Amino acid sequence: MKIYADTSVFGGVFDQEFSESSKQFFSEVDAGRFVLVTSAIVEAEIEPAPDDIRQLFNKYAKFAEIADVSKEALELQSNYIKSGVVTEKSLDDALHVAISTVSGCDLIVSWNFKHIVHFDKIPKYNAVNTLHGYAHIGIYSPLEVIDYDNS
Repeated sequence: MKIYADTSVFGGVFDQEFSESSKQFFSEVDAGRFVLVTSAIVEAEIEPAPDDIRQLFNKYAKFAEIADVSKEALELQSNYIKSGVVTEKSLDDALHVAISTVSGCDLIVSWNFKHIVHFDKIPKYNAVNTLHGYAHIGIYSPLEVIDYDNS
């Protein structure tokens, strides 16, 4: 299963509220349960982050699929904005969903409950995907995809 992890998942490892589930998610990546996909935008967002977050990203960047910010992703991002899924203030959030969709990921995981993992936004992202010929993408927090039998 190809899963796109946005910036918040890497930072979540070092956040008391999200640490346990984030660590479990990456343990499952290590065990081969998921094929990790991330992107150049995650890399750019992590650049100014604390050293521990950058080191974690660099560890996974060695074997993760790093998706580019393609023309198709930028067009889909624009369509999310035009359709009112999110506003222009959330361009990067829309771009994460667009990159993961265009890259053929099964899921995107995020701790962003305001602009990505939100009950009202998820069907809207997927409606835009359908209108533009893309598959639906599952949008979840790491808490919802980890295997509780191994935690």
